[in-house]
Amino acid sequence: MEKVIIIRYAEIHLKGKNRGYFERVFANNLEKALKGIRHEIHRTSGRYLVAAFDEERTYEIMGRVSKVFGVHSYSLGLLVASDEDSIFEAVKEVAPQSGTFKVETHRGDKHYPLTSMEISARIGGRLLDANAALKVDVHTPQHTVYIDVREGGKALVFGMFCNGVHGMPVSTAGRGLLLISGGIDSPVAGYMMAKRGMTVELLHFHSYPYTNEAAKEKVVTLAKIISDYTLVTRITTVSVTHIQEEIHKNCAAELNVTLLRRFMFRIAERVAAHVGAGCLVTGESLGQVASQTLEGLTSSNAVVSLPVLRPLIGFDKEDIVALAKKIGTFETSTLPYEDCCTVFLPDFPAIRPKLSFIEEEEKKLDVDALVEEALLTREIIRF
Repeated sequence: MEKVIIIRYAEIHLKGKNRGYFERVFANNLEKALKGIRHEIHRTSGRYLVAAFDEERTYEIMGRVSKVFGVHSYSLGLLVASDEDSIFEAVKEVAPQSGTFKVETHRGDKHYPLTSMEISARIGGRLLDANAALKVDVHTPQHTVYIDVREGGKALVFGMFCNGVHGMPVSTAGRGLLLISGGIDSPVAGYMMAKRGMTVELLHFHSYPYTNEAAKEKVVTLAKIISDYTLVTRITTVSVTHIQEEIHKNCAAELNVTLLRRFMFRIAERVAAHVGAGCLVTGESLGQVASQTLEGLTSSNAVVSLPVLRPLIGFDKEDIVALAKKIGTFETSTLPYEDCCTVFLPDFPAIRPKLSFIEEEEKKLDVDALVEEALLTREIIRF
């Protein structure tokens, strides 16, 4: 009898002949998530078992597994031989000492001599004989004991399903570059793209000395929080202070943010080429702020050839806040440190700027030189 953590994957079973590739990536991601903890991972016909681990760190392991994309559910259970006596001994370990219960069996090994219902009935009957304080209730039991008979003469016995985060294994859907700020939205956007299997690289723009080091550290903290899900270990930072000063000095005030966003996208496209990203990802939501109107988004898109993915485009703020709280970024995102978009913020920013007006104002700037100057400030922070 061996204590194990049972992991079941989500959408991978739909991948047909390509399933092996997704399974290998999934197993590799589990290994990354459990790095630094003694363990072994074994695959057994659609299940992954974490075995030979330090039992004092059981709940830490389960916590890490709960954040790996591709996990449908997981359970703490026992691995035993699939003969009836061995299963019963494991069931006694898992079953409650009193109250109502039922036994529910899944028979993965179709050559096993008993059906699922027969296994449940026989094990349940033996449990009743062994403990008079228990009663059977197959409709609304207080406790359920699960038996999963696998191929190879093994069975899994456990008492609870814990929900995973679902999704697809990270790194099975290409690489994107997330423009991450210190706000609520962009970390959530990165989480959502990673959930669909994308490797998410991070790019942060800062405006030191108008914004302080605490603002940058806040973003690094956010990156560390979402790294439990995204497996990212670095963030690129770029200063746009000089760009903002030139825009403020030479261009129409109502376009300060719109023009800055265009520069950010140009720089991001260059950084994306450096890290091998095939798209840009932002936390923009349609109509949330002045720069996120259809006209504002079109203006930003116009300066890059890469696709721009906006996973939050149809979310309202309550949706985004709820997800930020769920993944643990909300508290850090609401710390009072300003990001670069708040520098030189106009009283009345343009809501629906015409692209022709934007391009005319931009002619007042040496765009290429400013982009090159910004790229010289690039810094990579690893964690």
